[in-house]
Amino acid sequence: MAALSKAHLQRQAEQLVDFVNKSPSPFHAVDVCRNWLRGAQFTELKERQSWKGAIKPNGRYFFTRNGSSIVAFAVGGQFRPGNGVSIVAAHTDSPCFKLKPVSKKTSYGFLQVGVQVYGGGLWHTWFDRDLSVAGRVMVRDKSGGYAQRLVSIDEPIMRIPSLAIHLDRGVSDGFKYNKEVHLTPILATVSKALNGDKSADSQSESGPSHHPVLLERIAKELNVDVAEISDFELCLYDTQKAVIGGICKEFIYSARLDNLNSSYCAMEGLVNSLSDEKAFEQDTNIRMVALFDNEEVGSTSAYGANSSLIESALRRIQASTANSESPTAFEESVANSFMISSDVTHAIHPNYSEKHEANHRPELQKGPSIKVNANQRYATTSVTSTILKDIAKRNDIPLQEFVVRNDSPCGSTIGPMLSAQLGLRTIDIGNPLLSMHSIREICGTDDVGMSVKLFEHFFSEFAALDAKISVD
Repeated sequence: MAALSKAHLQRQAEQLVDFVNKSPSPFHAVDVCRNWLRGAQFTELKERQSWKGAIKPNGRYFFTRNGSSIVAFAVGGQFRPGNGVSIVAAHTDSPCFKLKPVSKKTSYGFLQVGVQVYGGGLWHTWFDRDLSVAGRVMVRDKSGGYAQRLVSIDEPIMRIPSLAIHLDRGVSDGFKYNKEVHLTPILATVSKALNGDKSADSQSESGPSHHPVLLERIAKELNVDVAEISDFELCLYDTQKAVIGGICKEFIYSARLDNLNSSYCAMEGLVNSLSDEKAFEQDTNIRMVALFDNEEVGSTSAYGANSSLIESALRRIQASTANSESPTAFEESVANSFMISSDVTHAIHPNYSEKHEANHRPELQKGPSIKVNANQRYATTSVTSTILKDIAKRNDIPLQEFVVRNDSPCGSTIGPMLSAQLGLRTIDIGNPLLSMHSIREICGTDDVGMSVKLFEHFFSEFAALDAKISVD
């Protein structure tokens, strides 16, 4: 731990809190990363345009897809076609509620908002929380074109109230709810809403589908007319901010730590690794971060990990950096590459310790955990764990290991998916987390800085270490 100062650990925890608070939706998370990368002298590329001649050694680049996935990479000064890519991959989405295409509901004097469940959340934790909406709005301009605008209403505008115990005496024996009926938020009372402007219904293309008061609030936030709103993708989020807490100020209490924790650590590690410009000039690899959307629902989308996104990026990079045609540059590069699939893992819960395998109980504040599963729910192998353990040991970064019990189901990550698609050496790791998929999760402050440092050293040291690894 000598290499990690208290100041570093504290700063990284504070910056993660700020990152999460600015990222109530995947669209916002990617937008924060976009501005972050621009400030670090990264050049934005467009998938619709040719990259030929645009990518050069010592260059820094990024591109986005759908506004909810982002890939950033820096080309080492000694990179040649066929050389490897050092990758850290994570995801931008979290379990939440998303507005239905027709969200307008009225019941017994209340205006309510119809929502879909997204992912596998601990939905009971969403009751009695101060909720709002955030996401993407498609806005039509006066010339007939359309533009994406991000919106986040930073105040509580809706709630899912629980039923009083007096009306449900059996609730103490088991809280049960119907996802379609009981998870519908209250937006307003009909009587109050009638005092507002009802003309929004007829003005907007979305008018008949959503409550006028909601449309007016969104339009006000964007400083546009309701008639200019064409459509939107909005998710609900908890307006309570992420904070550092605990009597010793060692925990982060926050929404969306799964997996903005990993997204932040990956991007920070990449940017920090470039601070040593002389070392980067000697690097033979490309350093890359890939943040995908839709992991919580299986990753099968045009911008999820189970898409062409990462393969397309790798092929285009190889092609655009080739001085002469190299027909197998992509295949050579994949064989020389390495990916860290970073997604949070289950910390040991003091009240439910029996849920963990006895010898694999990751703790908060003791570093990221390597995740292993014999049934390939994680992509870790002895080779990939050896490489990461070597980097961690040389830099005094502690690692833990996680295996599920044989009588317990095992979740998965984007790691096995990408590893299988590309034939890419991969390891699954993650910072320990309590209350995973709750509306408020808990992680350790020090684990954030440890992961950042681990990724930073991985980016700067992997290429040299890989030359010493002999496995075919």
